[in-house]
Amino acid sequence: MRFSLLAALPVALIACSGNAPATGEGAPQAGETPPSAKPFRETVVADFVSPWAFAFLPDDRIVVTEKAGQMILLSADGKRRQTIANITVDSAGQGGLMDVVPAPDFATSKRIYFSYSTAGQGGKGVVLARGRLRGEGAGERLGEIETLFTARPFVSGDGHYSGRIAFAPDGQSLFFTNGERQKFTPAQDPQATLGKVLRLTLDGKPAPGNPLVAKGFAPEIWSYGHRNLLGIAFDAQGRLWEQEMGPKGGDELNLIMPGRNYGWPNVSNGSHYDGRDIPDHAPGDGYEPPKVWWNPVISPGGLMIYSGNLFPQWKGDAFIGGLSSQSLVRVDLDGQTARKGDQWPMGARIRDVAQGPDGAIWVIEDGGKSQGRLIRLTPR
Repeated sequence: MRFSLLAALPVALIACSGNAPATGEGAPQAGETPPSAKPFRETVVADFVSPWAFAFLPDDRIVVTEKAGQMILLSADGKRRQTIANITVDSAGQGGLMDVVPAPDFATSKRIYFSYSTAGQGGKGVVLARGRLRGEGAGERLGEIETLFTARPFVSGDGHYSGRIAFAPDGQSLFFTNGERQKFTPAQDPQATLGKVLRLTLDGKPAPGNPLVAKGFAPEIWSYGHRNLLGIAFDAQGRLWEQEMGPKGGDELNLIMPGRNYGWPNVSNGSHYDGRDIPDHAPGDGYEPPKVWWNPVISPGGLMIYSGNLFPQWKGDAFIGGLSSQSLVRVDLDGQTARKGDQWPMGARIRDVAQGPDGAIWVIEDGGKSQGRLIRLTPR
């Protein structure tokens, strides 16, 4: 079913947080549940060098990004792979080649959207770009690469770029996350795009009808007061969910409402790394509270809302890759409410999660302090 953008309001975002220094989001933690207790079988399909994100094309092939700048096209069985692009990125710390998502009209346009971090005047920032897949067989390459949007301002440091992409259900606009770059206050700055969810046209311009323009905000801004937004996805009813890492504690799952303020750095259910307290979310404080939050943290990576039939008991639920928690996390979604579900230990940092064409659940390890395997999960 297709939805108009206005019908998709309010939108829901899952925001997650974690103990995340600039050189990597969270430290490894050991799981306790034995593999035999997991309700799925794990099949390793391929292995990569520090992968960051992956997405399925309409022909079932898989596009994978690696932190150093390689974009790889993989056959569904994992037996054939080829590098289709080498993007020049700044890969220090949490930087690198990041998200990748085929355009809604990929079948005809062959366009692929992606994000990456780069250095420039004033420091570093995250970029939204796209290219077009051209050629046949071993000669396929991503060409016609163009920059669509660049976060502002550029600042120093190597953390909290975010850079997640989600197309609106009507395919006419997209949502792009900009982290606050570990600078705190830009998340509340009405002119900075840092610490925000942005709504853009497919060409990277401010989408018409964004909710905060009349209040003097930058025209791209959809919601604000965010920290490090590493997952974003629409559910079947057109709500957008986003997850973001909190500070020391306080990873969040948020239902994003247009124009709302989610409170960072003024409120959080976590604390500063040096132990200083941050006021918790509280009724009447003027900030939108998370629907679910974690302390201890899970250090959320990617996000997927399940719509397949292989796991009918989980239809409509959110799945989150856990970095420091080395887990796959399920959240029960029910309309505009959410509650914690399962948390399965995976023995490695899970960077991203996606649904395959047949309804299988796929995860990819981050390849930093763990392997970089792409794994297919099917029912036992």
